[in-house]
Amino acid sequence: MNYLLFALPGNEALATSLAGLLQADMGEVIVRQFPDSETYVRLKTDVKDRNLLLVCSLHQPDCKLLPLYFLAKTAKELGAATICLIAPYLAYMRQDIRFQPGEGITNRYFASLLSSFADSMITIDPHLHRVHSMSELYAIPVYVLHAAPALASWISKHVKKPLLIGPDEESSQWVSVVAALAEAPYVVLSKTRLGDKQVQVKVPDLAAYQEHTPVLLDDIISTARTMIETIGHLKGKLTQPAVCVGVHGIFAGDAYEALERAGAARIVTCNTIPHPSNHINLEVLIAEAVAGNLPLNNNH
Repeated sequence: MNYLLFALPGNEALATSLAGLLQADMGEVIVRQFPDSETYVRLKTDVKDRNLLLVCSLHQPDCKLLPLYFLAKTAKELGAATICLIAPYLAYMRQDIRFQPGEGITNRYFASLLSSFADSMITIDPHLHRVHSMSELYAIPVYVLHAAPALASWISKHVKKPLLIGPDEESSQWVSVVAALAEAPYVVLSKTRLGDKQVQVKVPDLAAYQEHTPVLLDDIISTARTMIETIGHLKGKLTQPAVCVGVHGIFAGDAYEALERAGAARIVTCNTIPHPSNHINLEVLIAEAVAGNLPLNNNH
């Protein structure tokens, strides 16, 4: 199938790579703000009867959502046959229940909005808690890809005698998959979250791993407080400094600099969110899904 790709602002590098891998056309779009901050969208490529791939990673989603919505609606009005949203990072997965009286369950609302203008979506390792399948939220097919093989490959190639350390008991199943692929041992922390930027972690006995390099592994690095706290606990317990690896590097505020100051030997993320720490590229994974697996079965 001959796809037509459009890159939302900030996603140009990934979209260009995907277009090359898929031998697909790149569409031209103008997205800008009027002086009053309202969004202007103009499609300069004919989309009639075309199958569109809109590339837009949804970190800092509030400022991205309206341009994405306007682009998709414009494309449909101009005759686009289908729209698949490629959102390597998918936001609004945290608030999946009403924790306090009066709270909005925003993951449902966000899913409803995306489902209203896209025909399908591809994402990578969404952060599921009490929701077990994307089909519980989304009215469109959501194809979930997994970064574990790419993480394991990078760790195997770049870290000597790695010991994988997961952030909490909830991560055990995911971390164990990466560890098995990397043929490395793993442990998980006991974590208590005390607030948005404060966590308390307990590190298991590491006496058997003195010659190993600790690899702190997480799906999302946001405030980096868990990794920073863990690095502090590892000092004096393991001789090698920690390598920090994440799928999605949000790095809210000064999180990246704080993690460096804490003593991380290296900080590495996948290119789901553009950042200087991107050293694990997933465009081949996405392109293979598009080229060989659409339509797919909805993954959990």
